[in-house]
Amino acid sequence: MTDPLAPLLDLPGVAAAVDRARVACEELRWHEAYRRRWREVRAEAGLRATRASCEIEGARVPLSLVRSLATQGGAEPVVGGALRATALVERWMPALGDRGSVALPPLGQLLAQVHAAATGGWLPDASVGRLRSTEQPGDLRGLGPAVVGDELAARVDMLGRTVRESGAPALVVAAVVHGELLTLRPFAAANGVVARAVARLLLTARGLDPTGSVVAEAAWAVALNPYLGAAAGFATGSPEGVAAWVRACGQAVAAGASEARAIADGVLAGSLGST
Repeated sequence: MTDPLAPLLDLPGVAAAVDRARVACEELRWHEAYRRRWREVRAEAGLRATRASCEIEGARVPLSLVRSLATQGGAEPVVGGALRATALVERWMPALGDRGSVALPPLGQLLAQVHAAATGGWLPDASVGRLRSTEQPGDLRGLGPAVVGDELAARVDMLGRTVRESGAPALVVAAVVHGELLTLRPFAAANGVVARAVARLLLTARGLDPTGSVVAEAAWAVALNPYLGAAAGFATGSPEGVAAWVRACGQAVAAGASEARAIADGVLAGSLGST
């Protein structure tokens, strides 16, 4: 069977991006903090990924508030939902050092569960965890009109088959899923939060980031226009646009590994900060 994503490795710069991301994650893996305190590093990375993902959505909150919501709850529905989505995908992540493959739900079920976690309590119940039927998405409108109904369901199903059948490097698989979810915007809202959470999960479940602590979202948050521009390029389906998107995802992973290293340093020093 031909791997549906294998041809992407021949696009300009994609193989090099895969290699750079792999080296960055391999070097991160040997930080002293991951010997015994990897759970603390992963938990802190999840908080920072949540904060950055919310910032991309326009919800700018201090990290101290995210920490407070994670431990005590509060009346910040969008941020609280993003935290629930983060916690859910982290439950699916393998423990550092596990050698067996990770059994994830089929992609359609995975998306529905992550979306329900992200939007339960603030989105109308009829839209929680359910693909759009006739309405356009309420977010990411700058990416143009999105398909609806049967066409949307077919595209999500095809994406699920692609993930199931592909043995391409984790960066490529995660980038394609991330980009396609931004393109399709399958839900009424919170599509970006879902896309980034699922991409983070795939990077870990497929072995690129076994630490589960790479914070690629931080790179996107400080370069929002390039992020959306690259996503728009991916949505065209052109070889140039797809290659540029995968390269951008590789750069975000490398930057996210640097962020994870800083977190690991802070865990060892007992000085994570609260900004």
